Amino acid sequence: MLYAAAVNPAQPTAFGFIVSKAVGNAVIRNRVKRRLRELAADSLRDKQYAQGLAVVVRALPAAASADFVALEHDYRKAFKTAVIKLTATPTAPARVAPEEKG
Repeated sequence: MLYAAAVNPAQPTAFGFIVSKAVGNAVIRNRVKRRLRELAADSLRDKQYAQGLAVVVRALPAAASADFVALEHDYRKAFKTAVIKLTATPTAPARVAPEEKG
């Protein structure tokens, strides 16, 4: 799950991560956080996104068993959707929930 809000265009984009104990033990949670941090750093290197965003990524329990490629796909899709929602309504924060797999 990803939340994003436009804070101040003069400031750099900031990321925060929420990885609860429901994801797994400390080793698993830290692995998920490391992967998410790398994806966030890659997003910052990609200059196509606006500056001044506050982004919070909440890892769900399924992130523990996801490989890096699957996590990257979900993250990029959610981040892109949140940025599109923010550009459509910049005063409201964007919330992107994961898709239900059926």
